[in-house]
Amino acid sequence: MCRPAASPPRRVSASSPAKSSPEQPWPVRVVSDQIAAWIHRLGTVWVEGQITQLSLRPGTRTAFLTLRDPSVDNSLTLTCPPKLISESPVPVTEGSRVVVRGTPRFYTGRGSFSLQVSEIRPVGVGELLARIERLKQALAAEGLFDPRLKRPLPFLPTCVGLITGRASAAERDVVEVARGRWPDVRFAVRNTAVQGVSAVPQILQALAELDADPVVDVIILARGGGSVEDLLPFSDEALIRAISACRTPVVSAIGHEPDSPLSDLVADLRAATPTDAAKRVVPDVAEERRRIAEARDRTARALRAWVDREQHQLTAVRSRPVMADPYGIVTSRAEIVGEALRAARRDITRIVDSESSSLGHLSARLTTLGPAATLARGYAVVQSVAGEHDGRVVSSIADAPPGTQLRIRVSDGALSAAVLGATPAAGGPARRADPDPTSPTTEENS
Repeated sequence: MCRPAASPPRRVSASSPAKSSPEQPWPVRVVSDQIAAWIHRLGTVWVEGQITQLSLRPGTRTAFLTLRDPSVDNSLTLTCPPKLISESPVPVTEGSRVVVRGTPRFYTGRGSFSLQVSEIRPVGVGELLARIERLKQALAAEGLFDPRLKRPLPFLPTCVGLITGRASAAERDVVEVARGRWPDVRFAVRNTAVQGVSAVPQILQALAELDADPVVDVIILARGGGSVEDLLPFSDEALIRAISACRTPVVSAIGHEPDSPLSDLVADLRAATPTDAAKRVVPDVAEERRRIAEARDRTARALRAWVDREQHQLTAVRSRPVMADPYGIVTSRAEIVGEALRAARRDITRIVDSESSSLGHLSARLTTLGPAATLARGYAVVQSVAGEHDGRVVSSIADAPPGTQLRIRVSDGALSAAVLGATPAAGGPARRADPDPTSPTTEENS
C-alpha cells in the first residue's frame, strides 16, 4: 500500500499559546504545531546508517526507506524522490551503508516524523576502511589492545561458548574439529546474525549470556569469510568494548587469514579460521595420549637407569675390602697393636733392667763410700758430748782438752770416754786436722 505524499509543513503562529494547565489544556493541533516548530529548527543534517527497508514502487512520487544504526536498536524513517535512488551512481539496496542529507519533518496531520532526504551517498569500502582505522587508533590509544590484558586459555575447557551464524559452516567446522580432537568437549552455542544491522545487538546479548555462565571457560566468535561490509559488525566499537570487558577469555575466529576485524586485536587469542580456533582451544586427545606415553617411557627409562646406577654403586661398595671382610681391618690393627705392645714391653723391660743395674752399681758405690763401710774397716767417729760443743766432731786435739767427755761411734755401736791427755802428731805443733778414727789420744771407758 502506497503512503500518501508528504504534505508541506504548516506554519506556526508567531504568537505562542498560553501555558497549558488542567483548566486550559492545549488542543492536539497546538501540541503538534509546537513539536513541528521545534523539529524544523534543526535544519539540514547529515546522517549515517544502514538501509534495512526500501519501498520503491513504480508510479509513486515518494520512496520510503528505513535507516538503522548498526550499533544499537534504533531506526529512522526516510522519504525521498524515487529518482534519487534510481539515478544513484552506486546501487542503493537493503543492507547498503549510506550517508544521507536531509531535513527533519514532523507531519502534524498524522503525528509522524521522518527525514526528508535530498542527497544519498553510498559509503565505499575505502571510506569504511578509513573509519575502521581511525577507530582502531582511538581504541589502541585507550589501551584496549594491550598484550598485557590478554588472558591465557584453559588447557582443557569444561564448556566452550560458541557465537556463530545458524547452521553455518563455521559452526560445523568448530564443533566437528573440536569433538574429533576431544570427544567429551561440551558446547554452549548461541546462533546470531553475523552480518547486517541486527548482528551487533544479537552478538552483544549472546556474549553477555555466555560471559555470565560460570560453566563456560572460553568463548569463540566464529564466522566465515566475507567482504568488508559483511565483516563490519566485528569492528563495531560497542562489540570491541564488550569483548574487552569480558571476564571469560575470548577467541576471535572471523573470516580467513587476510581478514583482520578489530575483534582480532581485542580478543585474548586470534585464530586464522574457525577450524584453527577449535584446534587452539581444545587439545588433541590422541596427541595428549602420545605425549603421556612418551612421558611414561622417559620416566620408566630414567627410573631404570637410576636403579641400575644405584645397583652398580651398591655392588661396588659391597665389593670393597672393608665391606667384604668388615673384621679384617680390626684384625690387622689388632695384630699391629699387639706387636706394638710387645715391643713396648721389651723396651720397658730393657730400660728397667738397665736402670736396675745402674742403681745396683750406684748403691754398691754408695755403700763403699758411706760412713758405715768406713766404720766396718775399723775407723771410729769421735764427738764431744758435754759443754757448749756437745755433738761436735773432734777433728783436732785442740777440740778435746783433757777431761772432755767423748762419744766414740764404731761399726757396731758407741763408746763413752774421757780425754786424759793429748799427744801432738810428729812433725809440728798441735793443729786442727781431719778426724782420724785410729787416733791414740782417746781412752776407752766401759
